[in-house]
Amino acid sequence: MKIAIGADHAGVDLKDVICQHLQAQGHDVQDFGTRSHESTDYPDYARAVAEAVAAGQFDRGILICGTGQGMVMTANKVRGIRAAVCLETYSARMSREHNNANVLCLGGRVVGPGLALDIVDIWLRTEFSDSPRHQRRLDKIAEVEQAHRR
Repeated sequence: MKIAIGADHAGVDLKDVICQHLQAQGHDVQDFGTRSHESTDYPDYARAVAEAVAAGQFDRGILICGTGQGMVMTANKVRGIRAAVCLETYSARMSREHNNANVLCLGGRVVGPGLALDIVDIWLRTEFSDSPRHQRRLDKIAEVEQAHRR
């Protein structure tokens, strides 16, 4: 799977752990940065990853900041992105199975590496349930998105 990953300074350490883990599993991972602990602006990384996923260059995206909240707010501004903050495995599974999330957001100051890797693994292997009720809800999300085009 082709995965885009990005983080601000608060998520850089967890990003590096996740990158190594995914590469060891054979995934094609592109690191959009940051590579430093110097203060950076999370919207820059969220936008870059979200736009690359929305353009179809990557199958999925992963974003990490301090809490995951800033990343999810920014990523969800990009048309076609369904980003979810997941701080435990149940939400990770449901965000894929019910919501077909294409960007996972994590909090580097909230989850440790072990739990984060479990979340990532479950999120990546869970397929979207194409149940009519879930697809109907995604269609409604797309309608809202379309109604608010700029």
